[in-house]
Amino acid sequence: MSAPAPDTVFFLSDYGLRDEFVGVVHAVLARLAPHARVIDLTHDIAPFDVRAGAGALVRVLPHLGPGVVLAVVDPGVGGGRRALALASGPGPGPRFFVGPDNGLLVPALESTGDVTKAVALAPAPVAGATVGPVTFDGRDVFAPAAAALCLGADPGSLGDPVVATSLVRVPAAVCEAGTLADGRHLLRAEITWVDRFGNGQLAAPAVEIPDHVAEVEVRLENSPPGVAGDLGAWRRVRSYTELAEGEPGVLGDGNGRLALVVRQGSAQLRFGVDAGGLVQLVW
Repeated sequence: MSAPAPDTVFFLSDYGLRDEFVGVVHAVLARLAPHARVIDLTHDIAPFDVRAGAGALVRVLPHLGPGVVLAVVDPGVGGGRRALALASGPGPGPRFFVGPDNGLLVPALESTGDVTKAVALAPAPVAGATVGPVTFDGRDVFAPAAAALCLGADPGSLGDPVVATSLVRVPAAVCEAGTLADGRHLLRAEITWVDRFGNGQLAAPAVEIPDHVAEVEVRLENSPPGVAGDLGAWRRVRSYTELAEGEPGVLGDGNGRLALVVRQGSAQLRFGVDAGGLVQLVW
């Protein structure tokens, strides 16, 4: 017995909210699949930052129910990159993913299962000879594909088959554990995300530094000008409340990752913790 058609679209993009981009994608979905509800995950991904968008999808995916993930962070729009509709195996979360073939979709999908079907969507038709190159695939390609899936279409009917191993993947974030000559532990990890509070999430799982560790020496590699690389010893804590106001610390965040934080302050502003940077933790 086939699964029922999804009735929810989970929408993520770098469109922002100043222009009409998000609203017109909503309008296309409402026109083509009026029964489907749309949940906006975020539209504040930094422009063109595919890796940040992919990371956000990985973080949110365990909390989503059945539906279609519509994700658009697409610096290659109008070029040679493929537009995709992907399907995963049965499970409690989304079964379909729609977006560009630039590494945005695959990490989230593969974090919970395998790609069971992949198709390259047809490009949007050009309405007239005076119309310029297509630059809004979110409206013209991805939204109609997501709506079709909500109406029960099989992904295979939406385009040409694609070999799953050919899908573009973003480079893995740095996460390297080792031991120093004096026997202390060393963890070298990339800062993958800085949230609006200035907390820096690392690529490393929280379990890399056990809760019983009291202090961790923190060093930023290639710190920005005017910012010290050696940040001293930070306490390893389990919650923000264990820190005094303004005190920095290392904790396991709500996504199960290590994070560099400052209670009621910003590790980004105070210490130069920025996405893409590398940090060394020693204990």
